[in-house]
Amino acid sequence: MVDQSRKRAKMKWIEIVELRTVEGNKQLLKLQLKELIREVDEELQGKRIKIYKRVTIETDFSIHLFHETKRIETCGSELGLRLVSALKDFGMVNHSTWVETHSK
Repeated sequence: MVDQSRKRAKMKWIEIVELRTVEGNKQLLKLQLKELIREVDEELQGKRIKIYKRVTIETDFSIHLFHETKRIETCGSELGLRLVSALKDFGMVNHSTWVETHSK
């Protein structure tokens, strides 16, 4: 009998961690975010991470972790949850997971 989990295709999904910071020392926040992301990037071992800053609101950031796995972590990956925990000190954090449904 063939193990069904081996047959299952990998699914593409992303985690989005949104951060709305309070007004303050923007330069310090950017430096701290860069350092945090550098550390996280080393752990990803080839996976992708992207950071976005909102165009009209300088205190809003969005961090995207791209995954391709056989099983989706509906509550988020261990890495995503650690990011959420670390970023709570900077302001309001929202964390969500999204599965790819179609791509070209």
